Parts: sequence; structure tokens; C-alpha cells
Amino acid sequence: MNEITVVHRSGDAFAVLVRGHVVCVDQPFALGGTDDGPTPVELFVASLAACAAYHGRRHLRDRGIPADGLEVRGRFVMNAGTRPHVARIDLAVRPPQGLSQASAAGLRDAIDRCTVHNSLLDLPRITVDVESAAGAPVI
Repeated sequence: MNEITVVHRSGDAFAVLVRGHVVCVDQPFALGGTDDGPTPVELFVASLAACAAYHGRRHLRDRGIPADGLEVRGRFVMNAGTRPHVARIDLAVRPPQGLSQASAAGLRDAIDRCTVHNSLLDLPRITVDVESAAGAPVI
């Protein structure tokens, strides 16, 4: 199983440790944070957009279509009800050059197969174990 560790830095800021990389997450000033990085929700949407960009670029490259400079914008809307969550995500894909309808359809199909997208369609099982400071499960 792959592993990611999140360590508290200060206030609402955390360091996300991934294979030797560090990504900082925080809350914006307006929500009491110090805005040292994206929020976890922004990182979630960024993960989808980055996965789409990766799959899109590979698709174009493998077909001999210029792929460098591909851009994916992600926009999202929150549902702030009793269970706040991302209610909608819109991705806009801008290839570095115009595409035929067939090439654009192929690009969209490739992006629809991205791992993060698939994980949102076939929801993963999530477990939460609370451990003691020594690492033994509490509940």
C-alpha cells in the first residue's frame, strides 16, 4: 500500500509528505489560516486536474499531436450544507493547437480514464483509525 504522511506545522498549516516531496496546505487568511499553501479541497481538485493533464498529454503525444503546453483549468463549487463537500468540478482542457472533432473526442476519452477521475466514480473504501501517541489503536 502506498503511504502519505501529513504533519502539523503551525496553526492550520500542514506539511504533506509524499515520496520525499513536501506540499504545504493551509487555510486562507479569511478562514484564519496563514495562506501558506492551497487548502486540502483545492489540492483535491488540483489532483484531478493534474491527472487529467497527464493523461491528456500522454494521449496527444502518443498520437504525434503536439502536446507540450497542454493546459487544464479546474473550477469547483462547494456544497456547504450539513456535510460540506465539493458539489461540482468543471475541467476545461486547452490543447496547444486546435484539434479535429475526432482528436478532441479521443482526448476527452483519455482524460475520462484518469486514475483520480476513476476513483471518484468508483469510490474507495475509507477507514479512519485513531491511535494513541505511541501508535497503538485507541478506537
